[in-house]
Amino acid sequence: MAESVYKIIELVGSSSNSWEEAAKNAVDEAGKTVKNLRIAEITKLDMRLENGKVEAFRVRVNVSFKYQGT
Repeated sequence: MAESVYKIIELVGSSSNSWEEAAKNAVDEAGKTVKNLRIAEITKLDMRLENGKVEAFRVRVNVSFKYQGT
C-alpha cells in the first residue's frame, strides 16, 4: 500500500434549519475549491441566538484531503 499524507483544515458552516445542513454547507463550499476531500469530522456544535431564539445552527468541521505537495 502506498503511503499518503493528508492535510486537515477547520471549517465553520451555518444554517437556519439544522446542524446537518450547516455541516453539509461547509463541506459543499470547501469542495468547490479543495480537491480530494476524504473525511469530515464534527468537532463542535453551537447556535447563534437573537432575543432568546435560535437564529442559526453552527458546526465546526475538520476536513481532510490528500496532500499533493509541490
